[in-house]
Amino acid sequence: MKDETTIPGRDVTIINTGCCHDCGGRCVLKAHVKDGRVIRIESDTGAEPQIRACMRGRAYRQRLYSPDRLQHPLRRVGERGEGRFEPVSWDEALDEVATRMKHIKATYGNSAILMVASGGNQGMLHGALPVGAMLQEFGGFTRTWGIASYEGAMYASMATYGTIRTGNSREDLLNARMLILWGWNPAVTIQDPGTSLMIARAREQGIRIVVIDPRYSDTAATFADQWIPIRPGTDSAMLIAMAYVILAENLQDQPFIDAHTVGLDKYRAYLFGEEDGVHKTPAWAESITKVPAQVITDLARQYSGSKPAALIAGWAPARASFGEQYSRAANVLTAITGNIGINGGYASGFMRAYSSRETSYKKAIRNPDQMPPKRSGNPVEENALPRKFSLHKLRGGTNPNGARIHNTKVYDAILRGKAGGYPADIKMAYVVASNCLNQHPNTHRGEQALKALDFLVVNEQFMTPTARFADIVLPVNTFMERSDIAPPWLGSPYYIYLNKAVDSLYESRSDLDICRELSPRLGISPGMFKFTEDEILQGIAASRPDIPDYQAMKADGVLKIKLPEPIVSFKEQITDPENHPFPTLSGKIEIYCEHLAEMNDPRVPPIPKYMPHEESHDSPKAKTFPLQLITSHDKKRAHSTWHNVPWCHDTSVHAVSINPQDAVARGIDHSASVDVFNDRGRVRIPANVTERIMPGVVDIKQGAWYAPDENGIDRGGCANVLTKDEPSPGGAHPMNSALVQVEPSPEK
Repeated sequence: MKDETTIPGRDVTIINTGCCHDCGGRCVLKAHVKDGRVIRIESDTGAEPQIRACMRGRAYRQRLYSPDRLQHPLRRVGERGEGRFEPVSWDEALDEVATRMKHIKATYGNSAILMVASGGNQGMLHGALPVGAMLQEFGGFTRTWGIASYEGAMYASMATYGTIRTGNSREDLLNARMLILWGWNPAVTIQDPGTSLMIARAREQGIRIVVIDPRYSDTAATFADQWIPIRPGTDSAMLIAMAYVILAENLQDQPFIDAHTVGLDKYRAYLFGEEDGVHKTPAWAESITKVPAQVITDLARQYSGSKPAALIAGWAPARASFGEQYSRAANVLTAITGNIGINGGYASGFMRAYSSRETSYKKAIRNPDQMPPKRSGNPVEENALPRKFSLHKLRGGTNPNGARIHNTKVYDAILRGKAGGYPADIKMAYVVASNCLNQHPNTHRGEQALKALDFLVVNEQFMTPTARFADIVLPVNTFMERSDIAPPWLGSPYYIYLNKAVDSLYESRSDLDICRELSPRLGISPGMFKFTEDEILQGIAASRPDIPDYQAMKADGVLKIKLPEPIVSFKEQITDPENHPFPTLSGKIEIYCEHLAEMNDPRVPPIPKYMPHEESHDSPKAKTFPLQLITSHDKKRAHSTWHNVPWCHDTSVHAVSINPQDAVARGIDHSASVDVFNDRGRVRIPANVTERIMPGVVDIKQGAWYAPDENGIDRGGCANVLTKDEPSPGGAHPMNSALVQVEPSPEK
């Protein structure tokens, strides 16, 4: 198979490419091109394992040729957020960006320039990399830290294991006797292509599958033998109670604990009330979680007695205030049952079973002339101290040093600056691969912040809610119009090569080319921009020891790496602990984390604990806003991408899911217009009255575009109008920790 295959008699060329948005997968696409236009898209037809695209990837032609694509550079002519722009030439746009950037640097310093980048593009070259490289050459910039998807899980993995390389290969699930899928919905969120297939095969083999989720998710409906609904934000209490049962009934794997862990005595003291006088029994947990005590007891016994068993703790419950405690409690439960480092088990945590990203730069580079551009240090961050209570000293995570701003606090930092305790007074933002107004919490606060900036430039493909606030909008091309490499999302051993399928539409350009032309206007050295796109991609590939042949990968559009056996994380640490210690201070799995103990902060305890917060189900605020909001992922979008693609948009109505008990109590009918609101904002949206969500909980799927009316009521259904912008102490984002009320809207 070549990167270009011509179909005889049809004048059609098939281009091997791929899809690399932030949906949970990186998938093979084959673009059928005729007369310079994509006329059809198919997915992987090659050897197993096939890396097949979902509805979103197959609908990409509608996104590529959308009439809403930005065609020209735009300059704002109305008020910020009004959405009034005029087209300008590329020279005019780039000259203005350069002039404003140089003025801000000269007047306020480089720290006044904030780069906001996210997952709108997941390739290894295009997106944030060239913009960040340019800003570093320009003298530095203020950057953010904290990843909304997984910061809590990352924190817990580093604290427990000293690494984020956890979990086993998906095919190893077939070696388990039991699967517990906790807050995990891979039927929708993909979590690497082939995950659902392996879970389906596990079900066919008779492996017991339990799903724990406030919703009767598609994963629960398709695969589960048992669905256990649980009150959001209380998952750690149930996990702690399961540990109580296991230890009280002597069901733990004591030899494993003695050989490979530290700190069980301190955790046991917490479980059995020696610390606070409260025994963390299933009855204690039932009052918190709404899960019956007997269900908790039975699950603890089944999990401990079904070794090997895989407890996969999804990231969603960790996207909450004190969400790190859920992830830590799950990690510890896998440890005390001895389900780590064995086939059929699973070291719960970050879940990156396979990746060369953490090790490639430690390997010898085959061709030094093909090195990727070296990332020099950001001058703004020189001599920056680790932020207090951060995980910087755990040698991992997103390096929250004192010069960076947590993603949830960007708006507050713009509005309050150094006077509010932030490291910089932000005057300008450069937004790339991000619809931050839509995707960061507390959207109304975001409006205030974006309006307060002196200058805002946005690289974008569509007029998103964020782009509407820009001074200059630069039209960016899609992955069909450029080439890139996409690494696996989590744990599958493969790479996608995204061959350019068609020329850039209209006047759109890649982020790389935009920075290539902007850099000389800023008076900086060419840096990485002196290399061609292909030269940079060759350098990136050369730095990866598991890419043996760049040209072959480019021709095939995919590199499927054959491993001799399924990955079992920490197998070496368990079979040969003396020669392969865990990368923690103790060299073992840390049930009690010494690093966290050193922080001496009750908000980041060294053992996992259940910790309520100001918007818990039983907080005083719940009297006014009695429903807990979760913001789940939608099968028709990857965050806010694909929102405006008709094939995806038409698959379901964007609505708030509410249990019939809660709907009847409020006089709400199915499909009726309702207002979901709290003290941060109000969203007007149809009601989906369904028993697929537990009472007391409502769900607005995240990613729908913010569309406020003249009264400030969001008609687009943007969940982040309602979410709070206070991060958890370990950096977790609180997207599932908001209290709301729902009432019929005044509209019929």
